[in-house]
Amino acid sequence: MAPATASSAASPAQRLIRFNRRTSAPRRHRSPPQSPPPKKFKPLSEVMERARFSVAERTDYSDVRCEQCGSGDRADELLLCDKCDRGFHMKCLRPIVAILPIGSWLCPKCSGHRRVRSFSQKKIIDFFRIQKCSDEKDKCASSQDARKRRRRSGSLVLQKRRRRLLPFIPSEDPAQRLKQMGSLASALTALHMEFSDDLTYMPGMAPRSANHSKFEDGGMQILSKEDTETLEHCRAMCKRGECPPLTVVFDACEGFTVEADEQIKDLTFIAEYTGDVDYIKHRENDDCDSMMTLLLALNPSKSLVICPDKRGNIARFINGINNHSLEGKKKQNCKCVRYSVNDECRVLLVATRDIAKGERLYYDYNGYEHEYPTENFV
Repeated sequence: MAPATASSAASPAQRLIRFNRRTSAPRRHRSPPQSPPPKKFKPLSEVMERARFSVAERTDYSDVRCEQCGSGDRADELLLCDKCDRGFHMKCLRPIVAILPIGSWLCPKCSGHRRVRSFSQKKIIDFFRIQKCSDEKDKCASSQDARKRRRRSGSLVLQKRRRRLLPFIPSEDPAQRLKQMGSLASALTALHMEFSDDLTYMPGMAPRSANHSKFEDGGMQILSKEDTETLEHCRAMCKRGECPPLTVVFDACEGFTVEADEQIKDLTFIAEYTGDVDYIKHRENDDCDSMMTLLLALNPSKSLVICPDKRGNIARFINGINNHSLEGKKKQNCKCVRYSVNDECRVLLVATRDIAKGERLYYDYNGYEHEYPTENFV
């Protein structure tokens, strides 16, 4: 039998097999994937030219001296600018740096001056959320009524020989009050802060239930009924835009500070210290220089502080004295007192003597702990 040739007819089964074989693609040897081309980095000189600032680390800092006093002593107090790499003593800076900053730090020349915003009347009203009176009756607690209340409370003080808090008397001129509130709004805006005349309890911080006077180690003095009425009266005046006669000014040595815009009598309520309430254990490494003790609990982990770094009022800008010098102690004209108000811990600032118009307000930061480093204060 002759072998089958290509021209011979194929059976259906054979055609199907050949068709299936043709559809199977031959396996080809695949080359490995090519690696991406190497990245081209810019030369360091070009990066240095376009960078906002950069510091070349030195191997030896023993020759660093303070740009203000020219001394290289007290190396533990020397701050190095992260832009120009120059040194500054913490107490030689104006305003003085009392606590070692956390993170990067720029000297006054490299940081530039903050632009102070000016506020119109409408913006001031919106900034402080001032409530407009609906009728004339709501305006009864104005400056004239404050004077009547003040004289009446003064006579009671003499009769009962008991020193009571006096409400502040706002300036009579509405334009002057707007100027005072505008100075506070400018200072708060420069520090990227919001105005708050109350203690605030934010998520992740201490809850409101943690701020109870019963947790105070040794107890806390209770604000009397008459003084509580004075406090609420002052708070109501602030909500109407009748603020205490105070102005926030900027000083090259002290930074933002507060001046009396009218005469203030002894024992006058000035302001309540406000801000975010947090556990002191969360703020042990915080560089905020205005924290205030709120609650000293028997268990230190439950102690609370007021942190006016994001929210606060004019109390944030009242400076402390240098309680290591006689001249510093003479400047003190108000004090910070902790009270239990409706079982809640509150901090009030009260005048300790008559304060003249134009006089700056000072109090002792070390009212309880004697741990704040005030020996370098101006």
